Amino acid sequence: MQHSSGNTPSDMDRYLFDLNGYLILRSALTAEQVAACNRSYDAYQTIDGRVNVNNVHVHSSDRQEGLMLQQLYEGGKVWEDLIDHPAWFDKIVHFLGTDDPENFDGHHGPAFIDECFGTIRGKGGAQRLHSGGHVGTIRTQYRFHAGKFHCGQVNVLMALTDIGPGDGATMVIPGSHKSNIRHPQTVPVEDRGKELSTDGIEGAIEVHLNAGDAVLFVDAIMHGSARRTNAGKRRVAVYRYGPSWGYFRHPFRPSAELLERLTPRQRSIIMPHDRELT
Repeated sequence: MQHSSGNTPSDMDRYLFDLNGYLILRSALTAEQVAACNRSYDAYQTIDGRVNVNNVHVHSSDRQEGLMLQQLYEGGKVWEDLIDHPAWFDKIVHFLGTDDPENFDGHHGPAFIDECFGTIRGKGGAQRLHSGGHVGTIRTQYRFHAGKFHCGQVNVLMALTDIGPGDGATMVIPGSHKSNIRHPQTVPVEDRGKELSTDGIEGAIEVHLNAGDAVLFVDAIMHGSARRTNAGKRRVAVYRYGPSWGYFRHPFRPSAELLERLTPRQRSIIMPHDRELT
């Protein structure tokens, strides 16, 4: 199983990301950061329904995905620090293929977070496998051209708990970011929303992580999560990065208070647009 260390992608990182569509970043977060993230999650895990908690949007439903937290970077300093975290940010910019990050004249940043969310998922929870190179959307595409990566979206999923066998691990199908054909065992677009089992999907593997590890992957890879069969809760956070000229996936916007607190680079990453906040 491939893993990476250091800030900038090595030649092996580039090769494995191109080959498989993902990299594992061991010990990306410190023990202190993991503890701070989990303390933040403790305040949300008993919420029922839809609640806005200091600009973090919390949604609890009966769906198998579990408790969903949107706009995590509003949740405190530890989440703000993850916006341009050194364990992955230079790799993100490299794989997105930002053309010339030094010459945006202040209009754009080197990347853009269009969504940052977390999930708390108990026994029985899962997420169907989705995406794949056959989808062909520009927003999530994998592309390598003229010696450079040009990916539409690269995600970082951080484990806040140990995630091993039975814990509902993230699943990927290595190489599927280049596939031209939909996997025969997965649901077509018109059947989205069905809560189908993630078991027995040929070619899919579980990505086991320790608390503090992260997996960096292009959104075009087929991904989801296994059904959790163990007791306890699986806690993860996901920051989704794209080119700075992109725009928000959901109708959430960073608060004025958050923008005031952040560094100039962090502000450029979460709001790189000359548009009025809504």
